Amino acid sequence: MDKKTTSRDGTPLAYAVTGRGPVVILVSGAMSTGGTLAPLAERLAGHCTAVVYDRRGRGRSGDTAPYAVEREVEDLAALLDAVGGDAALFGVSSGGALALEASASGLPFTRTAVYEVPYADHLPGGAEREAAYKRDLGQALAENRRGDAVELFLRLTGLGEQMIQRARQSPMWPGMEAVAPSLAYDDAVMGDGLLPRARLAAVAVPLLVVTGGASPEWMRQAGRDVADAAPRGEYRVLEGQTHMVEPEVLGPVLAGFFAG
Repeated sequence: MDKKTTSRDGTPLAYAVTGRGPVVILVSGAMSTGGTLAPLAERLAGHCTAVVYDRRGRGRSGDTAPYAVEREVEDLAALLDAVGGDAALFGVSSGGALALEASASGLPFTRTAVYEVPYADHLPGGAEREAAYKRDLGQALAENRRGDAVELFLRLTGLGEQMIQRARQSPMWPGMEAVAPSLAYDDAVMGDGLLPRARLAAVAVPLLVVTGGASPEWMRQAGRDVADAAPRGEYRVLEGQTHMVEPEVLGPVLAGFFAG
């Protein structure tokens, strides 16, 4: 992250720019930094100017209390200004929920695309699962049990107990604990975990919603619902892909969409 800008509340934001062509800002999901999307940015670089950034509370960006989803929307407004005021927007997973909120709020992005925002409407017991996660995550973070907070998130994603314990012993675990407080930010962005239909109706720009053909059916149905709820929504499935989508598969689809 070799560039910096400042959000409305004074929070410094670190970002990097690669490629040439139409500008697109990439928004990462939970437990990730802008570097997580660097491989996708490289795939887009031949067709777009790809901007990756560390969301507040992560990587080289700062943080300012108290947190509110509106502050992260202001972060995107600051980045939009920093790159010239003319850009599209892409978000993955819970970062997609932030991208949708930013577009619904009226920020002048030209186009928006998202990949697998995990709204749990079609997951059996999804609403109850989301409520329990919100409660337990809040308690763990309030008691500074960062490791437990990370475990809760990994369990939410479907990771098995053996894999979670292996992760605890891995060299990556301290870094995961370091960004654990930001899990509350993604939880706030996701709201109650269910599709915000009224909010999506306010996304006026062209919207591309992409899911993986090898992802669970509830995830694909959520994607269809997002596209249906937006006035100019379009839905695509990438056969063989999961939530951990391969940049070389997603990149050309996004490049075509952002080129108009």
